[in-house]
Amino acid sequence: MRYTVGCHLAYEVEAETVFIFNLEVARLERHRDLRETVNLIPALPLRRHVALETGNRYVAVTVPPGRFSLDYAAEVTLDPHRADPAGIAETPVKDLPLAILPYLLPSRFVSSDRLAPFAQAEFGDTAPGFARVTRICNWIHDHIAYVRGASDEETTADETLLKRAGVCRDFAHLGAAFCRALGIPARFVSCYADGLVPSDFHAVFEAYLDGRWWLFDATRQAHLDGLVRIGAGRDAAEIAFATPFGEMTPTGMEVRITRTDGAPETGERTVAAISTAETGPDAEGGLA
Repeated sequence: MRYTVGCHLAYEVEAETVFIFNLEVARLERHRDLRETVNLIPALPLRRHVALETGNRYVAVTVPPGRFSLDYAAEVTLDPHRADPAGIAETPVKDLPLAILPYLLPSRFVSSDRLAPFAQAEFGDTAPGFARVTRICNWIHDHIAYVRGASDEETTADETLLKRAGVCRDFAHLGAAFCRALGIPARFVSCYADGLVPSDFHAVFEAYLDGRWWLFDATRQAHLDGLVRIGAGRDAAEIAFATPFGEMTPTGMEVRITRTDGAPETGERTVAAISTAETGPDAEGGLA
């Protein structure tokens, strides 16, 4: 599957501002033949960094007062790894690579410690493996209303459970929290998402099962096999698409994804075992 993706971000900068962006397509085994461009107006020097522990690609730019915009465009072919969900087991904690430990612990927005009693009561009797994470997603989809404006950038997973409403960010945090509470490593993932209407940056989560990372989207709003990953981290705080330090006002945002291979639509929104083709901390790009 071949996609074109990209975004346009515009700002009015009141005083010198440093922007750190995380919006480029991740360099993964499943992302083939990646071609991309970044254009800034005005043209300014960029600083780049790839995080060793996640593979996240960060771009930093210092912007003087005035109008500023960034345009990112990429072409990429997706080659997802699929498997029979029934054959995907959980990896016992004793057998987990130590590098995956951060994805077992609570983090700022993934309050797995507070949710442990609920997770055990609701999902503890489900047979371990892919089916248990699927049941978590089904529960979130059925019990948490997708409501724009129901949360903000400070909302935690336990607050989402209490409110019973949120957006993709909250669905992903809650899914990861339930997994971690059950001893399943899980991480927050940002992506460009085929099938999402209207198009926007999307959030899902990955669970580490049977030695691999597997994709899950409790919102059921995008095609699992049409997710183009940007970043991965313990929660949204680590992979914001834009982090400004200074005085500025956002004035516009557009996110794009289009399938360009001409093939018929076969996207899967419900249950499918799709991996990012990474097998752990020694995979290409580290843990990204």
